[in-house]
Amino acid sequence: MPEKAHTITPNDASLKTHQFLLAPTMDVVLILAIAAVLIVLLFDYTNGFHDAANIVATVIASRAMTPVQAVVIVGFFEFLGPLLGGTAVANTIGNFITLGDLKATVSLTIILCGLVGAIVWNLLTWWRGIPSSSSHALVGGLAGVVAVAVGADHVAWGFEELLLHGHFTGVTKVLLALVLSPLIGFWVGFFLHRLMLFLLRGASHTINRSLRRVQFLTAAGLAFSHGANDAQKSMGILTLVLLLGGFIHEFVVPFWVMLACATAITLGIMSGGWRIVRTLGFAIYKVRPLHALDSQLTSAGLIFAASLVGAPVSTTHVVATSIMGIGASERPKAVRWAKAKEISITWLITIPGAAIVAIACYFIVQLTMNSIG
Repeated sequence: MPEKAHTITPNDASLKTHQFLLAPTMDVVLILAIAAVLIVLLFDYTNGFHDAANIVATVIASRAMTPVQAVVIVGFFEFLGPLLGGTAVANTIGNFITLGDLKATVSLTIILCGLVGAIVWNLLTWWRGIPSSSSHALVGGLAGVVAVAVGADHVAWGFEELLLHGHFTGVTKVLLALVLSPLIGFWVGFFLHRLMLFLLRGASHTINRSLRRVQFLTAAGLAFSHGANDAQKSMGILTLVLLLGGFIHEFVVPFWVMLACATAITLGIMSGGWRIVRTLGFAIYKVRPLHALDSQLTSAGLIFAASLVGAPVSTTHVVATSIMGIGASERPKAVRWAKAKEISITWLITIPGAAIVAIACYFIVQLTMNSIG
């Protein structure tokens, strides 16, 4: 299949860099496409690995499940999420960068660099035990490298659509979802916990047994909603890779892509990022059965609702802020706001941090190609 015409002329400094990438050989496109597919699935795996703690932290902290029980139940429903949760989020993520007017070799290389930025940032924050956002990392890595490599006009910012038509599209939609979801998570958790305290005001301590049992359902719901939202981000990028490589003719997510992304994120979940369990389960607020149940209800409901409207949200943000809201509604002084501040700073620097890593990767590719040329 012939490649799409390249309409952007590289400047003199990067001409040598692009000569290899612009070579019209299907072998290069195929190699880059295979590499991109593997990197996307690796990102999906690290996403699950990184976000495992977000789902199981409150379950384990409240002693509703053992780690083994949590991993088995969460892994099963995590796998179902991408298969049954639709493709609305995939469509949003797959269309916030526009690379269709570039040669397949150029566009695939740019996507590879963006994914590397997101993966490296995920691993760095996991190593530090800080619950950062895989969604922020993905958006930052891709938007940053696209803007630097071929121009900001190749990022669908969505500002014009919002001002002229009132429609949320592109990066505007993505960022709005990522910014509003933690705020909504905080206040939903706050008021839900107040409501639950009122409803259970006359209950004895034995109610904790029932609350722990109910968490088998709420944790399953959270895992399903996480899979339905987070795996779709990888599904969107993987479908974009196939489209840019000329392997499909329209942006429709193939079933094998759903299956591959569901498998990768589930394997990541079952591997578990246990360093972050301590942060979410103990370092923000001391989680007991009712706190865990309320956090899971808040997070599952919000994330699944976002999936239905195609809004990519951060499970990390929603779970962490729901715990903050629950703690603030009960004993504000007991919330470890210093840890909350540390997490918030990480949230703020994730997008530019992942962008910097992705851009650095792109410049390394440039230097390599220059040395070859």
